[in-house]
Amino acid sequence: MNLKTTCLALWLGVSLLASSLAVQAEDAPETIRFGFQKYGTLTLLKERQILEKHFADQKINITWTEFPAGPQMLEALNVGSIDFGTVGETPPVFAQAADAALYYVAHEPAAPKGEALIVPKDSPLQTVKDLKGKRVALNKGSNVHYLLVKALEEAGLTIKDIEPVYLPPADARAAFEGNKVDAWVIWDPFLAAAQSALQARVLRDGEGLVKNYQYYIAAKNFADHYPSTIKTIVENLQTLDQWTTENFTEAANILAPAISQPQEVVEVAIKRGGYGTQFLTPEIIEYQQKIADTFSDLALIPKKLDVKSVVWQPK
Repeated sequence: MNLKTTCLALWLGVSLLASSLAVQAEDAPETIRFGFQKYGTLTLLKERQILEKHFADQKINITWTEFPAGPQMLEALNVGSIDFGTVGETPPVFAQAADAALYYVAHEPAAPKGEALIVPKDSPLQTVKDLKGKRVALNKGSNVHYLLVKALEEAGLTIKDIEPVYLPPADARAAFEGNKVDAWVIWDPFLAAAQSALQARVLRDGEGLVKNYQYYIAAKNFADHYPSTIKTIVENLQTLDQWTTENFTEAANILAPAISQPQEVVEVAIKRGGYGTQFLTPEIIEYQQKIADTFSDLALIPKKLDVKSVVWQPK
């Protein structure tokens, strides 16, 4: 190889390296906008400033916006206000039905006892079947919407046999305490708080009925542009999940002041959670498809969905 050829090879090598580094540099956003609810692994991630520390060298800005429930969060994601969030089983079904540009990125394991259909401690209602004709509070399109459908089905009823009262958690709690509704279907930590403060009685939780998976959802445009960032977020969630399973009390101590709940209430809720973030498997996708089919069959969403088409695949 003569000098000219050697120089050309070196120039090409340097150019390719520079191009590769440029691509790598591009695969990092200036800001990652998270949506979170008043509880959960993502909230713990926020409180411990894990991503802020991880991305400090890259000078990536991390922002956090709180939402009362999953449906409201996914509305924000759909209009481009956030990039990443966590929700229960049902919100992404309603969001996909509304043509939201989203991906299911990953999920937490089942936590069926983390949601329940409850009544006041002195309620005459003893079984789900007793709810016929009664007023039941829930956040429309949230994870408990599916629990309610399945609990009624198990009792030989349908959603048409009750009077749904669609309220976000804070308003539902007030209606429940004020006897404006007969029952409330709700998730942790609101469930644990109602059991502790109000001695609310469980008619039916999700055990043996629903899985109550938690899903990490990303805006499609964000995930398409920054796949390595998505992977990094998931890896940090996996590490945090492992820490949480070994430190329930410390995790509760961190979350309790952040969500304005007593430490003992938060610890009950944390212990009912599922931990071990993973990408979606065919079995998880199939389960989520059943939920989507249930809501389309009930005409609660306007069309049939293909869940698999909006599942993000790590590359």
